[in-house]
This record gives sequence, structure tokens and C-alpha cells, in this order.
Amino acid sequence: MFESLQDRLGSILNGLTGRGALSEADVSAALREVRRALLEADVALDVVRSFTEKVREKAVGAEILKSIKPGQMVVKIVHDELVAMLGSEGVTIDLNAPAPVVIMMVGLQGSGKTTTTGKIAKRLTGRDKKKVLMASLDTRRPAAQEQLRQLGVQTGVDTLPIIAGQSPTDIAARAVQAAKLGGHDVVILDTAGRTHIDEPLMIEMAEIKRKSNPHEILLVADALTGQDAVNLARNFDERVGITGLVLTRMDGDGRGGAALSMRAVTGKPIKLIGVGEKMDELEEFHPRRVADRILGMGDIVSLVEKAAENIDAEKAAAMAAKMAKGKFDLNDLADQLRQMQKMGGMGGIMGLMPGMAGMKDKMSAAGLDDSLFKRQLAIISSMTKAERANPDILKHSRKKRIAAGSGTDASDINKLLKMHRQMADMMKMMGGKGKGGMMKQMMGGLANKMGLGGLGGGMPDLSKMDPQQLEALQKRAEAAGLGKPGAGLPGLGGGGGLPGLGGAKLPGLGGFPGLPGLPKKK
Repeated sequence: MFESLQDRLGSILNGLTGRGALSEADVSAALREVRRALLEADVALDVVRSFTEKVREKAVGAEILKSIKPGQMVVKIVHDELVAMLGSEGVTIDLNAPAPVVIMMVGLQGSGKTTTTGKIAKRLTGRDKKKVLMASLDTRRPAAQEQLRQLGVQTGVDTLPIIAGQSPTDIAARAVQAAKLGGHDVVILDTAGRTHIDEPLMIEMAEIKRKSNPHEILLVADALTGQDAVNLARNFDERVGITGLVLTRMDGDGRGGAALSMRAVTGKPIKLIGVGEKMDELEEFHPRRVADRILGMGDIVSLVEKAAENIDAEKAAAMAAKMAKGKFDLNDLADQLRQMQKMGGMGGIMGLMPGMAGMKDKMSAAGLDDSLFKRQLAIISSMTKAERANPDILKHSRKKRIAAGSGTDASDINKLLKMHRQMADMMKMMGGKGKGGMMKQMMGGLANKMGLGGLGGGMPDLSKMDPQQLEALQKRAEAAGLGKPGAGLPGLGGGGGLPGLGGAKLPGLGGFPGLPGLPKKK
């Protein structure tokens, strides 16, 4: 979502940090570029004006012009103002009210209200162990109520039985009553939308609010709508009174202006963001982490969180036992590739690492992207059980069969086997020190650097941490030198890197040996 803005701001601020001293003219020229970058990213004009004025006020102070590295000071000021614009603290859905807590979802048609209702219900059921009831108040769109019922079946969440002919306000009253009788903790009301804001819609929303007395009114907005999303948020807030925002399609290629503007214009926090179409692809919005990502500082806490969610402890322990004996077959390699895919693929992991965001393009140019992982997994899937366990038996005729089965050619298979041999050799050298594979090693290195202990030795459950603890974790990461652009990664300094690409190595791995498609070190 923020990639084009990240590239623009990165190049502007890099130009500043390279200088020994800054004059007022330098700061003004840089701020002109920042202003242009934000306007191109579709941020509202009032917000851009206010942002650049605040940065100018702080950046042209005498104490900054006399500091040792004034350029870095400007980067810090831009970062702090970005955080302030996005909302200083991450705010989650507030369930602190007598049960059943009523959450009312509002927004225009097609913004993703029904899907988001299902995602929130699944999240509250799975993570917060709440008993949730979903109710569709959309009597206008054909099959809208049936869609929510199907989502309920898919996620295992209760839905209000459909009674034909009831008005939205009657359904809202029945849903609250049913939740009380059924002992539900939360009831989510999925209201109807329109293609545009009109008077009947606002009257209906106000009437539903009066009948159901919601504790949270969440406006669901499509992050790709740009400037218009700001007017939408303002209108809904004035007429209905929203308590927070949920932005959908944050995984799209929009320019991110809506996210940066809506919080500043309405003063209401962005509580959740939809980052994909699957029911578990909903994340909390952390302003500081988003600002870090926009300025290319990485996001270590999110990376460790992803690892904690996706690394299977039992599989890791089984792999550690195999590695202790120096064994690493193609089944193990497939497991490692799948684990990396779960964490967002190579691009996703790189985007969260400090100083590595700029490497994604270089890696794509070198042929190391997520389609490569898919191709390698297809090759491994086309092998027999015996071939996966013992790659040495793969001769020409077998390779020909595997290539036909996976839609690849013999050279792709040879590259995969070479990569496996190099990794197997590395695992043998590590022997008993392997402790669970590539991703485990990588995340263990980060966790150790942050004073958390290795992942195997009791990685904390980040989903149970409160915002203050996560903030402390972020500060610990920064203190360990992980929050600065261009910082080296755990125990490696800034040198070395992925073959032929430069940049930091991945912690605990000593670089990826010979990943196919990558140029060799000169």
C-alpha cells in the first residue's frame, strides 16, 4: 500500500542524511518534495499543509541546525509527525461494557462490511475467547443476509436466524434480545450500505443506533477510494457518530492517502486493517509501526509477532532432532519454504526488516520472488516419497518426469538440488546447533538480540501483550540497533549479505546459500 510513498520519502530523506550541515534552504527544499510526495499519495490538502508546517517549525530550530547529524534529526521529526498524523497509540476494539457489547458496522456498499464483520467475529472468538452473534440488517442487497450466514458457518460463529420481511431496526432489536438470551458477549450488526451517502441511509443508521445503543460504531472504508474516503468519514461522523475506522484492501496498490488523511480529519482512530481476502487477514493498526515502514525503518515487532504465530513448535523440534543427526531432506526444505510463504514470502519478510525494504526490487530483478518458492514447491511435490527422502537417486530420466509433472525444466530441478545440497551441508556443519531450521534460526536471532530468548526457549505470546509491553519491545529493538535505517541484523553487523545483492545477512543464517536465480558473489 505505502510502497510508492516509501520510495519517494526514502530518497528525499536520504539526500538530507548524507549532508554534514543543513541550512534553512535545504530543509525548505526537502519539505517541498515531501509535500509533493504526500499530495501524489492522495493525502488531503489540509492534512499535508498542517503536516509540513509542523515539521518546518521543529526542523528549522537552532538546536537542530547545530546538531552533529542534522539530517537524521529531520528524519526523526518527519517520523514523529507521521506517527502523530496516524494517531500516536494503536487503539483496539473496546469491549469494556456490559454484555452483550453491541458493535455496529457502517459504510458504503462494496466497502467490505460483511466480510469484515466475519473477520472481526472470528478474531474475537479465536483470540479473545468471546461468544459472538452476527446479525445482517441489510434487507436491500439480494442474498446479503445469506452471505453473512455462510460466513458464520465458515468461521463457526453464531448468526441471527433470518426472518423475511423484517425492517433493519426490528432485526437490530431482535439481535440484541437474542444475544442477551443466548449468553453472547458481543453482537455485531452488519448494516446496509448505499452506493453513495443519502438522507434515507443516514436516517436509517440513526434509528438503528437509537434502537440497539451500540458501544462501538465502526466505519468500514475501502483504502483505495482515496480523497473521497475523507468526505465519507466526515459525513458519517457528523450524522451517526463513529468510534473508529476499519480500512479494507490495505494489501492493494493504492497510494495510502486515505489511511494518512482519515485519522487526521476525523480524529477517530484506525482500529483494524484488512490485509487480504482470507478470514484471518485482519490486523490491528499500529501507527508507529506503519510510520517505521513508510520511512524504511522496518518493523521488527510485527516480524517477531508473525513468526510467533506461524512457526510450528512441534515441527521445529522434530527438525532440530533431524539436524542434530545431520539430516536435511527435500521434505524439510519444502517445510521451510512453506513457513516463509506463511510469513508473507521473501518480500513480506524483507519489508519488515530494518534497512532492507529497498532490497525487494533488487531481489525481484534477480529472480528471487515468491513465484520462485511456488515453482520449487511444485518440483518437490512432483517427486515420489523415496526421491524426496533421498535426492541422490535423481538421475536424468527421473528429472525428465518431474519436470513434466511440475511444468518446469531440468535446469530448474538442478538449481533446486544445488540449493538443497548447500543447505544440507550448512545444516551438517551446524549439527546440534541447528535448533529448528531456517525461519526458527532467523527469528531466534532477532528475539535474542531483543533480549527475549530464543523462540524455542519460551518466545512470549505477543497476542497477549498489552500496548505498553509491545511499545517496550519496540524500544528494546531500537536500543539493540534494529530500528535504524541500514542497521545490521543480529550478530552480523551491516556487512555481508544475500549473494550479489549487498545489504545485511539474515540473522542466524549467515545468508541464504546459493538460492537459485541469484547472481553469485564476485
